[in-house]
Amino acid sequence: METPVNMPVNYLPILFQMLVALGFVVFTMVLTHMLGPKRKTKDKLTPFEAGIEVVGNARSPFSIKYFLVAILFVLFDVEVIFMYPWAVNFKEMGMDGMIEMFIFMGTLLLGFIYIIKKKALDWE
Repeated sequence: METPVNMPVNYLPILFQMLVALGFVVFTMVLTHMLGPKRKTKDKLTPFEAGIEVVGNARSPFSIKYFLVAILFVLFDVEVIFMYPWAVNFKEMGMDGMIEMFIFMGTLLLGFIYIIKKKALDWE
């Protein structure tokens, strides 16, 4: 007799695999910590940036515009990725798919107009 599909016993292999993976990670981290070198010198503790001497404080503030542009890029880039499956299945979706994509593109356009009106991309 076969067990039903949604029984908890059916998930035991997945649980076992997760425990083995987690155990391997913990074992490896503990082992490398115990066996690794422990010499801390002044040179090893100084920050290293591609061979260039450190000048000033790394915590100096800079414009929030950089973060804003990065977030907006990621937002619109991810939204554009949603257009690829639509383009691949364009013929199968028919007129309904076309209308839904126009709604999606209209929403994107409204968001872009909002960003332009708020002058989020102006670098004055």
